[in-house]
Amino acid sequence: MTTNIPNIINQDGQAHYFGIIVNAEQKHTYFNELLNKIEWTNEKLVMFGKEIITKRKVAFYADSLMSYTYSNKTKQALAWTPLLLEIKNLTTSYTASHYNACLLNLYHDGEEGMGWHSDDEKEIIPNSSIASLSFGAERKFAIKHKTTKETHSILLENGSLFEMLGSFQTHWLHSMPKSKKIIAPRINLTFRQMHS
Repeated sequence: MTTNIPNIINQDGQAHYFGIIVNAEQKHTYFNELLNKIEWTNEKLVMFGKEIITKRKVAFYADSLMSYTYSNKTKQALAWTPLLLEIKNLTTSYTASHYNACLLNLYHDGEEGMGWHSDDEKEIIPNSSIASLSFGAERKFAIKHKTTKETHSILLENGSLFEMLGSFQTHWLHSMPKSKKIIAPRINLTFRQMHS
């Protein structure tokens, strides 16, 4: 289905915003179950040689025995839950890509965000699809070309799907800016294709 969705960027990869793909009842059910049943942990990162613990919480689910290393920390995969498999299959039905891992983020409010980065760790299959599904508070998602500094921003709505693929991670950075105006939580699922 990706071919019918416009490419937000005009060079160096693809970025597709599918809009809202789940109905109001599903959004509510998915959000509450993810909030309460996922094994959330505080993110531990190494920045400038120091370990910091973020307010934002994370979880990593994937096919058996997979691990994922970023920011000098390695996460061991938890086994898929029935809900995550359901959401993964829904995502695949839109992107036509198959995923074997999912990194989840829980942002409690707009005071928590994500700085500029690329999802280009060695475990991720180069040029593969990364599909981001959002539940809860609407948040701005910003992208910036590494060379030209061209920028775009998208408002990720509750229940919406955004996909990055091709050479996107090689040439673009992305971030989630902080905003004091946002007081509600957001849960983000990023489905990935990783070396097993």
